[in-house]
This record gives sequence, C-alpha cells and structure tokens, in this order.
Amino acid sequence: MLEVDGLTKSFGTNTAVDNVTFSVARPAMIGIIGASGAGKSTLLRILNRMTDATAGRVTVEGKEVTALRGAQKRAWQSDCAMIFQQFNLVPRMDVVGNVLHGTLNARSTLATMFNLFPAADIHRAIDILDRLGIADHAPKRAESLSGGQQQRVAIARALMQDPRMILADEPIASLDPMNAQIVMDALRRIHDEDGRMVIANLHTLDTARRYCDRVIGMRAGRVVFDGTPEQLTTGVARDIYGAGASFSEDSTSTAIESLDRGEARALREAEAAV
Repeated sequence: MLEVDGLTKSFGTNTAVDNVTFSVARPAMIGIIGASGAGKSTLLRILNRMTDATAGRVTVEGKEVTALRGAQKRAWQSDCAMIFQQFNLVPRMDVVGNVLHGTLNARSTLATMFNLFPAADIHRAIDILDRLGIADHAPKRAESLSGGQQQRVAIARALMQDPRMILADEPIASLDPMNAQIVMDALRRIHDEDGRMVIANLHTLDTARRYCDRVIGMRAGRVVFDGTPEQLTTGVARDIYGAGASFSEDSTSTAIESLDRGEARALREAEAAV
C-alpha cells in the first residue's frame, strides 16, 4: 500500500531525513519514535507533500506521490490528512465550522469565501463530532474547549476529508495523561473501525507499545529500528534515543502510573538527602 524508498531531505548541509526506506503492505497503525530533531516531523511532511523530498520516492498503491503536482497533489493531500500538535484550529470560529474546513480542498473559492456549506456536510460534521464524543460542543468557539477537546476537533476535521491515511504529528505532546489517552483511543478506533492507515509521531514508548501495530525508530534522520511493539525493549530504546544505561522509560512517558512512580522516586530521594 505504501512504499518509501531512499527518502532524503536536506536543508543546506543538514540532512533531516537520511535515506529512509520502509514499506507497509496493508493499513496499519504505525508509531514513529525518536528524540527531538530525529526527522520524524519532516518525514510526515514529505509524505503529505507539505515539503518536497531532496531525493527518493513515496509510492502509494502504485502512484508516485512525490511526483504529483497541481490538482493531483492537492487531491493527495485530501487523501492524506494531517493532525498537528498545536491543533491548527481557527480559535474564534465555532467547532462545527472548523470541522467543515476539512472539505475546503473539494470546494469552490466562492463557497469557501462565504463559508457556504451544504446541509449534508453540516450533518456529517456533527455525526463525526458525535462519534468523537464532542457533538455537544459543536456551536462553541474552538478557543473555549480544552486541549484534548480541541485535538478531537482536529481529528474530526481530518475525517471530514475522508482520507485513506491519517498522519498525526505529536498529537498528544501538549496534553495531560487523561486527554492523551482519549485522543489515542480515538485514533486507534478510527484505524480499527474504518480500516484507515494511521501514522503517528510519538514521544512516549508506552503509548507506542499500547496503540501501535508497528514501531519505527528514527535517530539523526535514519531508521534505526523497525519492528513490533514487543521488540521495542529498553535496550532498543536506548539505541534509538542515543541514551546511556541510566535511561529510564519514565522520562518518555505521560502515563499516570509513570508519573506516580516518578513522584514516589523523587520523595524517596528527598528523604534520603535529609
């Protein structure tokens, strides 16, 4: 279904993505992990064609995505929806209006300028919000919602595109553990129920293990691990993050249990210092 072959992206003398190659035979939920600057975000932006590759190819169902231009490129970006860490909503617009913006690529310029949407699209947007548990917030301004609710609005906007693939760039990085779990549950359910491929950049190992069918680890622009969640051991994680023996998975976790362990450890260290 997806073939990434020798993908490279350079910015001057800096290589952000370095000869990345992998393939996905059927829709799956894939987590990409790695330290900041590993090339995860740049990789997703190339897949979506928000940025161009310096070298290499991306092929989806036999079509070379990296060669698309004009209307074909825009059509691909509708098929390959993006979700961002910072939500990218219009703060003063109501929630349902933000969701409807997922249809802009398929609409005329005039309709876009005057925010003219068919009743069928409005009903569909509300149905998607209901599926994500936030239909009651449809008439509210996006800025009035919590971070977790705003991220679900962003997911709903992506679903309005009816994409074959969803790319999520650190979708839970700015969320508390409870909202992070709600958002990841939603993404996993979308994969399971709709059969859509979901590729998510993640900064927590426990999240990658819990939700993903496959995990790709990146370091300095290169793929250094590609395997199942069960194969993502602490030793492998040290290699991915370039960390020493003192590396603790709790430092990459937003799980409530890990936070509790961290607080307990800090208390023990404080008591020992007295």
